[in-house]
Amino acid sequence: MTVISGLISETGRIDVHSHLLPNVDDGCQSLEESLACARLMVQAGYTHSFCTPHIWPSLPGNTAELIPDRVARLQRELHDANISLRLFPGGELNMTDQTPHLARQDVVTYAMAGQYAIIDLWAQTLPPYFDASIRHLQSMGLKVILAHPERMRAVQDNPGLAGQFSEMGILLQGNLQCLGDPPDSATRRLAEKYLAEDRYFLLGSDLHNLASLPIRLKGLRRAIEAVGEEKVWQLTSENPRKLLAEAD
Repeated sequence: MTVISGLISETGRIDVHSHLLPNVDDGCQSLEESLACARLMVQAGYTHSFCTPHIWPSLPGNTAELIPDRVARLQRELHDANISLRLFPGGELNMTDQTPHLARQDVVTYAMAGQYAIIDLWAQTLPPYFDASIRHLQSMGLKVILAHPERMRAVQDNPGLAGQFSEMGILLQGNLQCLGDPPDSATRRLAEKYLAEDRYFLLGSDLHNLASLPIRLKGLRRAIEAVGEEKVWQLTSENPRKLLAEAD
């Protein structure tokens, strides 16, 4: 296994889920906001970040062909602003009834390496196309990561679905904002439960804007308080490095 060219050997935390690219989705709405968010992430100990814009039919510019160029442009702006955050391309694929029919070239993967893909789903119950979607992506040789399951009503109503996901080979990414939510919220309770049960493969900020970034970083601190720095380091640095690994 080799590592993508340019990844420095010494890394801090790696954010695996962020909408840092300006003006491409519901994330940062200006270059200035992107730069401000990046500065705060560096201050919080992040050295690397994946830019994972939403992959929606209504956002035709977010494709495997165009995202790397947008990431490269933002990287140049970070360099000019002396912000030491290394960026990598990616995308957050929304699962729909069309997912089982996606062509390989339409599936955006982490670092465009064709190894890991992150999906999101908003549903009160798992849709009938859920299994077929996962199997289709896996048939392409992809490892599927489900973003923030604790935000799904289907999972909140049935936390035991985590076991089903595991049996299907699905990896889970917890959302730091949920760990910063009020203690009595469904998202906070489930995120803490899954964290304690070691259900997560990754923790990501799901950064969207400057206003909501403090609660996400608060969630990082609460995660450390809950399970310790060693475990959180695994979820925010060691496991994220695997997303940068290329097949031999």
